[in-house]
Amino acid sequence: MSLRDIINRPFSEWMKGSGPDRDVVLGSRIRLARNVSGVPFPAVASDEQLAHVLELCRQAVESSPSLSRMQLVTMSSLTPLERQILVERHLVSPQHAKGVKHKAVLVRDDEAVSVMINEEDHVRIQVLMPGQQLPLALDVANRVDEALEEHLPYAFSETRGYLTACPTNVGTGLRASLMVHLPALVMTEQISRIVTAVGKFGLTVRGLYGEGTEAVGNIFQFSNQVTLGHSESEIVHHLINVTRQVIDQEREARQTILKRNQIGLEDRVLRAYGILTHARLLSSHEAMQLLSDVRLGIDLGLIPGVKPEILQELLVLIRPAHLQNRVGRELSPAERDELRATMVRERIVAGKGEQL
Repeated sequence: MSLRDIINRPFSEWMKGSGPDRDVVLGSRIRLARNVSGVPFPAVASDEQLAHVLELCRQAVESSPSLSRMQLVTMSSLTPLERQILVERHLVSPQHAKGVKHKAVLVRDDEAVSVMINEEDHVRIQVLMPGQQLPLALDVANRVDEALEEHLPYAFSETRGYLTACPTNVGTGLRASLMVHLPALVMTEQISRIVTAVGKFGLTVRGLYGEGTEAVGNIFQFSNQVTLGHSESEIVHHLINVTRQVIDQEREARQTILKRNQIGLEDRVLRAYGILTHARLLSSHEAMQLLSDVRLGIDLGLIPGVKPEILQELLVLIRPAHLQNRVGRELSPAERDELRATMVRERIVAGKGEQL
């Protein structure tokens, strides 16, 4: 499968909406940071050194049968639009789409696995899965890591673990994240308390696209802060245990709202549904908030006949690069708002048909 096929495919694996705790947890992500021994970190490496790392990674993929489903694509071979599509699909970071010389990405044919080459670290392995599947995602990431390590001499210290560009990643090099939908905790104004509380347990809370981004559509990412002094499995299970309490509080808040003001909640989610199915112009921010309300209504049984994964699908497909890729040209903001509204209407109708 070519990168063009991947870009034109409507959905990534993690957007399917399956997996445990799917009513709150939209997706699980594991990221492993690795560097090549004897080569400076990307920020200070020379062009020749970065090119060397890229060639080593290329040879590793070609030499490893277990990586046969991975396709290596240099970032410089992509158009700015194609690079932004990869960002919107969470296959590469916004940082990786800039300054693309000697950068590349490995993408598995189902998009569940991607590997950024010469981002902040020489190698960043990422696995994305729907629902709460962190242990499985970690297992997949470790298998990719082992396959690459057979051919790449990793920078490793017996006392400090894997050496990384950012000191906060030293040790396991692991960043585990859960993407969670928390509309009820936002509506009941409990989210600030939650964010403060989880911080005391060594977790950090970010927006949809990671550090420095806002929580659009009531979607938050909960991630570990500490990578040194704990095993990968310990880090993952700690994140699961702390986030489990947040999931339970979100479910409790949903039921509390439903019990205290069901008519008001029905009015809110059905108004959102009405706007999304009839609007002719939608900004990205408005669409995400309305989709969040509709997803809440679906999960609580207030909007029957619409598949719940509509939120995961549309939070990617209505982004600017995906909209422009659909029509094959650059769009003005007004044109994007019009096309976004059209896409939302079409997907909700299609999704309702798939459910029946």
